[in-house]
Amino acid sequence: MKKYISIICGIVVLAVIAFIVFTSYKNKNIDTYSSTIAENTETSLPPENANEANTQTDAENITNDNKKSMNATINTNMGSIKIEFYDEAAPKTVANFVKLAESNFYDKVKFHRVIKGFMIQGGDPLTKDDSKAAVWGTGGPGYKFDDEINAESDLYVKGGYKKGVVAMANSGPNTNGSQFFIMHEDYPLPPLYTIFGKVVIGQDVVDKIALVKTGPGDKPLSPVMIESIKIQ
Repeated sequence: MKKYISIICGIVVLAVIAFIVFTSYKNKNIDTYSSTIAENTETSLPPENANEANTQTDAENITNDNKKSMNATINTNMGSIKIEFYDEAAPKTVANFVKLAESNFYDKVKFHRVIKGFMIQGGDPLTKDDSKAAVWGTGGPGYKFDDEINAESDLYVKGGYKKGVVAMANSGPNTNGSQFFIMHEDYPLPPLYTIFGKVVIGQDVVDKIALVKTGPGDKPLSPVMIESIKIQ
């Protein structure tokens, strides 16, 4: 009888031990799985401002072919001229023009040099003051920056200074400031002036300005003024 009791007790002890081991193993697996879920949940959470992050990523992935070119509308007292920028060919020049336009630098500045069949030139802040007419064409923003000219590019080889082209005026290499000109007609200039845009709407306004009566120094007898420039 005692023998049977010992066997039964042994079986019970083994069963208890097995139960303890199984329970411990099960709990360990549950803890591990819970930990994995927590880590995955944390790393799967979207970053703060997820929409902004996605927008930035999308913007970075847009190819140059899909980018919308910047443009500017030059509002004058004779009408508006819309130009499209060549921001890839002349990024620094475009950035400079945009900066000046957005700071209202060009407001009330005149086209001080107009030559029929050639071009109209403006951008000198001194032209805001009629008493300084003798030195119109010598003013600028107070600094100078380098040319952005690739004479071998299609922009200069195939296009060049054709009707509607917008380029920087200068007094020599790397002396760009704020003055620019718009071509009235095709003209065979050497590649010495940074081309940074073209007229897309309002060439008729350029034509009207180019036909105004002028006096000494090719200055219009009646003011041709930039009232404002809107960047888009």
